[in-house]
Amino acid sequence: MDILLIVIGAVLTNNILLTAFLGLCPFVGVSGQYSSASGMGMAVIFVLTVTVPINWLLNNFVLVPFGLEYLQLIAFIVTIAFTVQVVEVSMKRFSPELYNALGIFLPLITVNCAIFGSSLWAMVLWKLNFVQSAAFGFGGGVGWALAILAMAAIRERLKVAPMPAGMRGAGITLIIIGLMALGFAGFTGMISLQDFAGS
Repeated sequence: MDILLIVIGAVLTNNILLTAFLGLCPFVGVSGQYSSASGMGMAVIFVLTVTVPINWLLNNFVLVPFGLEYLQLIAFIVTIAFTVQVVEVSMKRFSPELYNALGIFLPLITVNCAIFGSSLWAMVLWKLNFVQSAAFGFGGGVGWALAILAMAAIRERLKVAPMPAGMRGAGITLIIIGLMALGFAGFTGMISLQDFAGS
């Protein structure tokens, strides 16, 4: 039951994009088309689900026992870079259209603060165990994907909507992000991942 609550909490109440505003660059850059947004969402789900538990193992069985906590930043980024490389090569091989549509934003997942921040949240802030970290990684990816898919659907509708010229582009995008964040803030208090800290 705790695992399900952690996943729901990561998707809704602690959504890494809409509550901490991590990962905004690819979110704004790729959410213009639904097809590319869905591909990026799947890539983020995979990378987060894999890297958060791997980084937990690396931190708890290598870095902390040997007093190498100061290498967390480098070690986590190397893990993330390797996972993103696997995604990039696979996507280039099996879906070149999607690979070309994502462009520079796919390799940018490596330095995406949402991916790195999720590892730090799970281990440093909340001190989740291995299974809880994996659940948080999956839920965080699903939450990020849910947000980018919702944004892509809205932006595709806005392409044909009448609006002042000054509101088109970044202006209306930022307003929509703010409104979506307010919507997700309504879930605050339902489930808090702080309840699982250190358990």
